[in-house]
Amino acid sequence: RVVANNISFLVREFKADQEAWLHNVDRNRQRKSEEMTGVKHPVVIVLDNVRSAHNVGNILRLAEAAQVESVRLCGMTPRPPDRKIMKTALGAAELVDVSSDDADASTLQTVLDLKAKGYDVYGVETAETAITLWDAPISSNPVAFVFGNELIGVDVEVLEECKSIICLPTYGNKNSLNIATCVGIVTWDYLRRVSTQSR
Repeated sequence: RVVANNISFLVREFKADQEAWLHNVDRNRQRKSEEMTGVKHPVVIVLDNVRSAHNVGNILRLAEAAQVESVRLCGMTPRPPDRKIMKTALGAAELVDVSSDDADASTLQTVLDLKAKGYDVYGVETAETAITLWDAPISSNPVAFVFGNELIGVDVEVLEECKSIICLPTYGNKNSLNIATCVGIVTWDYLRRVSTQSR
């Protein structure tokens, strides 16, 4: 009976996954066919040597939902069409401008290029000099947010090139959040600020 229940559960789970996949694929095809030209928000998400393909997939999914300009994958950050990324992103990877032409692109060079194009770059890191997101003055210019490796954070040389360093306040024993969660909070806080300013 236990084996039968397990098999039944796995079959239902597989069917649910297939239905979700088909739903997203169909919706993506419909969007492409309608040639949606929604305005992108002037935000670039820069990932500095992020290890987890699942985190990258989640970040691409939220980047599509937020309609950010692009996501820059630097260093050893996994890239589409990595299987884990594609599964977690649920079709979003094909709808986001993912800039990773150079597999060896350094985060520092990416940041310098963005600054040269007029972006204000913010490092998101739990550094001593960091300002909490709630108190940080975020520019109304095009912005880029740099998020670092899950263990060692954003490279020090990169932080030195940032306009300022921001962090999320935490109230427990842990002083940081999962990177995909952090990207979501920072991105939507920026969208909230932009929305409030435009009223």
